[in-house]
Amino acid sequence: MSTTIKLSGTGQEMPLVGYGLWKVPKDVCKDMVVQAIKSGYRLLDGASDYGNELEVGQGIKEAISQGLVKREDLFITSKLWCTHHRKEHVKLAIDKTLADLGLEYLDLYLIHFPISVKYVPIEERYPAAFFADPVAKTVVIDPVPYQETWQAMEQLVDIGLARNIGVSNLPAALLIDVLSYARIKPAVLQIEVHPYGNRAQLIQFAQSQGLAITGFSSFGDASYQSIGMVNQGADFIPLLDHPTVTSIAAEHKVASGQVLLRWAVQQNIAVVPKSLNSERISQNINIFHFVLSDEQMQSLNQLNIDLKFNDPAKFLNYPIYAN
Repeated sequence: MSTTIKLSGTGQEMPLVGYGLWKVPKDVCKDMVVQAIKSGYRLLDGASDYGNELEVGQGIKEAISQGLVKREDLFITSKLWCTHHRKEHVKLAIDKTLADLGLEYLDLYLIHFPISVKYVPIEERYPAAFFADPVAKTVVIDPVPYQETWQAMEQLVDIGLARNIGVSNLPAALLIDVLSYARIKPAVLQIEVHPYGNRAQLIQFAQSQGLAITGFSSFGDASYQSIGMVNQGADFIPLLDHPTVTSIAAEHKVASGQVLLRWAVQQNIAVVPKSLNSERISQNINIFHFVLSDEQMQSLNQLNIDLKFNDPAKFLNYPIYAN
């Protein structure tokens, strides 16, 4: 199978496996980026909210200086944060990201969440998180129409700062709305995807409209255990340890994580796993030498319980996915 997805609009090839930069600590980020590139990754999935774009840029610069890659070999993704949704703030945000990364353009720029909060100037606090007051942890919603933000994103393509633009954490109804007015259609929808929450209807619709899908949190609860965002009760089985996953892994003589990543890419869903372990970094991109059978895919799909760990209803009381 192909190891890339051709994006609508530009025809640019996006790698199916990228290195995710969420929760990569600043003190090791540069080295992890270089390690990922050495291991064969060409897509780096970052965001201003991750607070490590300066270090990501240092890693990119080091990899290029070592002759590992050229800039044009890389596919760099970042995301517009919720404090910068007003049209006059969107370019300020990408300018800061590009300056930190040491780049002239992004391959993909996503709107991180369909949540607009009170503007916090970059010079005042960066990254700003969701909070107007970081001490009181107060969230102040700024009701910016998504259309205003999207039109400002389109202008970034017009002036060459972003080659592709897309959306993230978007429910289907809002995606349908964006498609009704977009001059430049979203190239990518990035959402949480794993067998415990397979998002099948949303993915099928988005792909039918020409969007490529990137799935984050491919290992389900694994990234959320350490930050207290699982809360599923004593009988909850971590996805990596589920007998269905481990039995398939044993059959193919691969790790559980490789099974979960393969499950996604076999549906033409790009993945952006994160690891700080060099062996697992190499392991996570090594998923093209085996194929899951139809029966194995079905058994993984049957694990679906419509579970989302990264749900703003839980940590912001802002229910963007509510029924």
